[in-house]
Amino acid sequence: MKDVFYLDTAIDTTTSAGDGLQTLDLSSYVDPIARGRSKGTGLAIYKVHFDICDDSGNDGVAAAATGQLRAGILSLSGATSAAVGAGGIVANTMNASNDLMIAGVNFYAGGTAAGDPAPFTFLEPSIEVPYIVVRDQVVLAVSVSTAMSVGASVKVRLECAQVTLDQSTLNQLLRTQTV
Repeated sequence: MKDVFYLDTAIDTTTSAGDGLQTLDLSSYVDPIARGRSKGTGLAIYKVHFDICDDSGNDGVAAAATGQLRAGILSLSGATSAAVGAGGIVANTMNASNDLMIAGVNFYAGGTAAGDPAPFTFLEPSIEVPYIVVRDQVVLAVSVSTAMSVGASVKVRLECAQVTLDQSTLNQLLRTQTV
């Protein structure tokens, strides 16, 4: 059994379109510098769970709501938190071909009383092949492309474990996660 623990973060949408960022500090879990005989450590993310719910956090988004968003967890250093509409996400960032993208989900609220399709997860790590973070933060990024008719909350839980890394693996991860 691995020493798995959970980290979580959230960001609220508004009723306008735009981008938002919420940073999650990992500096107490990650040390990419090998000192003497000690090896560097990274944070292995095995699973990412997304929950898109109403502002109270207790109910799903109302069936009559409309809007569209994409949310993801990325390994980005130096990003700062910003409310939806006040942040900025560089083009071609929130997709599966970006090496810094850990997990992502699309959410569509079509305003139908019968309900809408469940959020579509387009990228996620796996138990067999976790995403190993060697930077001091991850970011929950939200891009609301079609304004939500009601506010919603995007909540994320990460299943994680600290892992020891040999020097060659650490160097490769540092190269990959350097912007």
